[in-house]
Formats: sequence, structure tokens, C-alpha cells
Amino acid sequence: MTVKQSRWSLSAKLALVGAPFLLMALVSTGATLWISRQLDGGAAAVNEAGRMRMQAYRMALAVGSSDLRSAQELSAHINTFDDSLALLRNGDQQRPLQVPWDGKVRQHFATVENDWRQFRANWLGASPKNLDRLNSDAEVFVADIDTFVNGIESHMSGWTATLHLLQMCVLMLALLGAGVLLVAGYLFVLEPVNQLKHAIRKIQGGDFGFRVDPMGNDEFGALADGFNGMAAHLQSLYGNLESKVVEKTAELEEKRERLESLYEVTALVARATSLEDLAQDFSRRVMSIAKADGVALRWSDHSQQRYLMLAANGLPREMLDDEQCLTAGDCFCGLPAPHKDLVVVPIYSMPQPSRKHCAKAGFETIVNVPIRMHDRLMGEMNLFYRGMVSPTAAERSLLEALNSHLASAMENLRLNALERAAAVSGERHHLSRELHDSIAQSLAFLKIQVQLMRDALRSQDQAVIQKVLEEIDTGVRECYGDVRELLVHFRTRTNAEDIEPALATTLRKFELQTGMQTALEVTGNGLPLSGEVQIQVLHIVQEALSNVRKHARASRVWLSVQRQPVWQFEVRDDGVGFALDGGGIDETHVGLHIMSERAQRIGAAFQVLSAPGQGCTVRLKLAGASHVEQAGAEQASMISSN
Repeated sequence: MTVKQSRWSLSAKLALVGAPFLLMALVSTGATLWISRQLDGGAAAVNEAGRMRMQAYRMALAVGSSDLRSAQELSAHINTFDDSLALLRNGDQQRPLQVPWDGKVRQHFATVENDWRQFRANWLGASPKNLDRLNSDAEVFVADIDTFVNGIESHMSGWTATLHLLQMCVLMLALLGAGVLLVAGYLFVLEPVNQLKHAIRKIQGGDFGFRVDPMGNDEFGALADGFNGMAAHLQSLYGNLESKVVEKTAELEEKRERLESLYEVTALVARATSLEDLAQDFSRRVMSIAKADGVALRWSDHSQQRYLMLAANGLPREMLDDEQCLTAGDCFCGLPAPHKDLVVVPIYSMPQPSRKHCAKAGFETIVNVPIRMHDRLMGEMNLFYRGMVSPTAAERSLLEALNSHLASAMENLRLNALERAAAVSGERHHLSRELHDSIAQSLAFLKIQVQLMRDALRSQDQAVIQKVLEEIDTGVRECYGDVRELLVHFRTRTNAEDIEPALATTLRKFELQTGMQTALEVTGNGLPLSGEVQIQVLHIVQEALSNVRKHARASRVWLSVQRQPVWQFEVRDDGVGFALDGGGIDETHVGLHIMSERAQRIGAAFQVLSAPGQGCTVRLKLAGASHVEQAGAEQASMISSN
């Protein structure tokens, strides 16, 4: 059972301190007012008694006078004197007039009343017979009134002294009350406020462990308890904040290390040129990142039954020699079943035959991380530790991300190799086609001419021999020209930004070979073509120039390039021309057929315009914006790589 502690409020304490002084001040003030009223009443009584003294002298004078007027005045004086006695005896409710009665004052007043009766009986009744004693009786009567007045004044002197004493007491009480209230205000208000102010400064300075001493059960006590509770809460929050800051700092540092590791591995796989270099560099870097004691990278075949070791670090030579090629299921390196996630294998939980190398090397834990490219398992990374480890979620994510980069790099190397092989194959096919379309045909012609030469020599026909020799000479020259032209074709390079320099170079070489005049005209502005389109266009132009050299017997060649609204190339000569059967290109026009195939490859429109004696025009018109968009993509890729 808890006892509820009584709580004195601050106002109750201050009221309790000030109540006695207030009560004493009220009593003193009331007493002062009462005494002042008594003094006012006594002063009025003194004045009234003075009037009685004056009335006594007047009555004595009136008794001594015998005229009628004096008799009337005497009667009025008697009534006035009686009224004064009655007023002094009973007091006046209309104004503060009251005799301060005590024993002596009452005795003196009784004496005055007795003197008044005798004086009235002796001198104010019938006609006085002997006036000799009037003055002496009047003096005695007035003397008794003076005695009564002196008694009142003596009594009033005591009240006056008491009034002065009360006034001094009220003054001292006011000073004492003010002092007590100041002390109480300091103790109950200022001191708690100063303590709270000091505590606030401590909290502002970072001292969250500072507490305010208990201040009692008033409002400041409740405020101190609330302040201490708030300080404790702030201290708890600050402590939690520090721990959270430390935790977040550790997380940020861990993420920074992960990003740094990913950046380093990304740079590593980007500059790798061979699978061996990639595997060796990657294994060394991952071993450092994972803080492993050993690492092995294994490549898996498509059946996922054999695992070939690509690279290893930190493993003994005997283990490397024995595990160059593992069959799935021989041990826990190279799991037989497809696994998508990281696997932690405690070595001492493995069967004895499966852990002979690992146990001998002192390893206790293996962490197997699959190397995957999408859903295809490409291999496995084995991390060896000489202690019991269990990677965290962040470490698992990092290792899987690193292996994903490795898988992408391995796939890129494979695709690059295939691309290079395809490029070599395409170049060989292109070379063979060029040889077949030019030199092979010339050699076939020479072979026929050689057979004709044998026949002519056998028949000793000099005319035929001479004609065949001329044909052979012409064929050899054409074959030599084809070889030179083919070499020029293969040595010509396009510009990544504009085809115009390559066209100018081609025309200049054509002039040197044939002596013909050439002219290049480029109109309009447009985005550059892609590299593949430039190569095909250049080969078509070169083939058209080759046909001019072989067949046109022209003296001048014009090459016009129009960039807008679409790319268009036109090769025009002033040669003999030829007739097109049906307006089309048949198999007899080998060069034109080759140019048509190249145009189809890039989706361009190819057209030949010619007539006997009017020269020939070869026109190539690209399909539209697709070549430009492809060129823009190539430019963006080139800029980003630079």
C-alpha cells in the first residue's frame, strides 16, 4: 500500500508565510482605527466640556444681571448645559463624540453633575439672596469641570501613546514581513529557478547526465522531476543516437568497401584480354576482398559434369595437381546438382575421402559461390578458410555480384572471340569473292588464251599467234591492274565522321592509275553514316570507277554526293556507254551485279543509266534515317569510350 504524499503548492507556501503578517497587520490596523476613533471622540468630549466651562461663566454673569434679557439668556444657558451633560453622558451617534470612561473620569463627571445640581439649586432657582458667594461657587464649579477635562485629556494621552506604539509595530511588521517574503521568495522561487537555469546550461553543454536535486513537493518539485525525466530521456536518445551513428557509419563503410571492390573488379574485367589473365587477376582480388586463405576458380562444361580449374591462389601444389579437373560429386568443390545460391560447407562434416586435401592444408570451411550468366551455370568459385566462417547477407551479396561480373566478362571474352572469328571469316569470304570476281576471271581468260596460243603454235599461224599474244598481253595488264586496284581497295580506310576524305582519296588514286580527270561535288549537310555503310558505299564507288577504267574509254569522271534529304551518290563518265537489255542488270554485267548485291546489303536503291555513245551513270540512294541513327549510336559509343 502506497501512502500518497501531500503536496504543498508554491502559492500555499507563500500564503502560509504571509498569512501571520497579514493577520497582524489587519489587527494592528483595526486597533489603530479604533484608537483613532476613541481619540476623535475624546477630543470632541473635551471640546464639549470646554463649552460647559464657558456656559458656567455665562450663567454666573447672567445671575449677576437683573435685566429681562439676562433672565432669558440664563434659561437658554441652563438648557444648553443640560444638553451638554446629556451628550457627554450618552455620547453622540451622529459624530465621534464619546467620553473615554474610566474610574477617575467617571468620578470627575459625577462631581461635575453634583456641582451642577448645587449650582443650579443655589443660583439658578429662586432669586439668589446673597451674590457674594456666586463667583466662588462658579470658580469651584469651573475647576471641577477642568478636572473632568484633565481626566479626559490624561486618558487620551494614554491612547495617543498606544496609537504611536501600534504605528511603530505596523512599521516593524511591514519591514519584517517584507524581509520574510523576500527570503521565502528566494528559497521557494529564485533558488529553484537558478538550479533549473544551471541544469539547462549543463544540458545545453552536452552533459546529459546532470540532474536537479529534489525541490520538495511544490510546482518547482514537479518541474524538477519533469526536467530530470526529460534529461534522462535525452540521455537515452543521445546514447541511442551515438550507437545508431556508429552503426550507420559501419554500414556506410561496409557499402563503401563493397563499391570500391565492385569498381576494382569492374575495372579488372574491363581490361582483361584473355581468360587466363582474367581468372588469375580475379582470383587474387577476390581472395583479398573475401579475406580468404585460398581461392579456386573452376570452369564447368555444358553438361556440368566436369569442373576445370582456371586459376587458384593460396592452395598447396599437391591439391592443385590433383584437382585440375574434377568430376561433379567427387567432393564438395564442384557440386553435382545445379545450385543458385552461395553454399557454406564445414570441412569436418564432410566424409573422410572428400576432405583429404582440404584437411591436410588446414582448411576448416569452404564457401562455394556459383558463377552464373542468367540461368546458365558457367563455373564455380571456391573460397577456403582456416577457421569457421559464416558470410553475412552483405558479404553474400558482394560475392554473388563479383561472380556476376566475372560471368559477364567471361561471356564477353567468348563473344569477342566469336566476333573476331566471324570478322576473319567474313574478311576471307570478302577476299575470296573479290579475287573470284576480278583476278580469277582474268586468269580464266588468260588460261583460254594460252590454250589458243598452243593451238596457234601447233598450226604455225602467225596472225593468230600475234593476235593471241596481244590478248594475253592485254589480259596480263588487266590482271595486274586488278591486283593493284584490289590492294588499293583493302588499304583504303573510311573516316569515322565523314566519307568525303575517303572518296577524295579514291578519286586521286584513280587519276594516278588512269590519267583521267575526276571531279568531286558534295552538296548539303547531314549526319555522318555508320562505318559499315561507309565501307559498302566506298566499294560500290570503287567498283564503278573500275568499270570506267576497264570498259568506258572515258576522258573525265564526275562523282556527286548529295546529303539531303537522303544520302545519294552518283558516278558519271563521258565514255562510250552501253545498251541495257530490258533496262535491267543481268549476269553478264559482273561488276554491276556485284554493286547491286552490295547495295542490297545496306538496303539502298541501285540504278544504272546508260546508252551507247552517251556515257554511263551509276546512282546509289540510301533508304533513309536508319543509317544516320546507327551512325549516331556509333558516335555516342565512341564518345563514351573516349
